[in-house]
Amino acid sequence: MTRSRTVCVTAALVTAALGVAVVPSVAAPAAAPRAAAACPTGWGSLTKTDWSSTAGEYITNARTGSHACYDRFVVDVPGASADQLGYTVQYVDRLIADPSGAVIPVTGGAILEVVVRAPAYDSGAPTYPGKVGKRLPGVNLTGYRTFRDAKFGGSFEGQTQFGLGVRARLPFRVLQSDGHLVVDVAHTW
Repeated sequence: MTRSRTVCVTAALVTAALGVAVVPSVAAPAAAPRAAAACPTGWGSLTKTDWSSTAGEYITNARTGSHACYDRFVVDVPGASADQLGYTVQYVDRLIADPSGAVIPVTGGAILEVVVRAPAYDSGAPTYPGKVGKRLPGVNLTGYRTFRDAKFGGSFEGQTQFGLGVRARLPFRVLQSDGHLVVDVAHTW
């Protein structure tokens, strides 16, 4: 055998032997755990407003949900398009019922007032079962990281008011979609 052929055969045998030696005889280790979800930032805590208003559409429900990065408040206004859903969402020192001026107690480190430019009544008959100054019907905030309280402020002259008690003044965003106004409040800055 020539020297170059001997080197090639030897190299092939060494490679084959090493290849077998490196193959593990036990199951592969489990995949590393996933990193925690990156939570959005940059929402801010200043007043957010859209002056649009609904015409002929009414609030029928208000509900909440808890997510990995934020707690969510949703107001249902069936039939309203996203560009009709006007609102003002802002932190306030006290929730003051419109038009009575009565202070509605809301527990938490901060109060987020949500005003939706849609009534919760049709020709005087309620379309949403909330009672002024009372907790929102069907809303249970047990286990939420950010929300502490949710009160109905009332509905007057085509707009409806809610008060969210939150753990602290935290960043929030407002989203409009067909039939829904959504307010997300982050768990942290």
